[in-house]
Amino acid sequence: MSNEVIEQKDTTLLELLDRLLNKGIVIKGDLTISVANVDLIYVGLGLIVTAVENINKYTES
Repeated sequence: MSNEVIEQKDTTLLELLDRLLNKGIVIKGDLTISVANVDLIYVGLGLIVTAVENINKYTES
């Protein structure tokens, strides 16, 4: 096992948001509403968070 020290870098919220918008993230989830073990409503959710410039790169052909 190595005794190397890993350098910690403080990252601000602005830097984190900038990285997320440049790379883009996908958030996906499911929601099911049921009563007495009977599923009444199912909703599939998908969200893409990225900068507009990144979307334009893939839609311009």
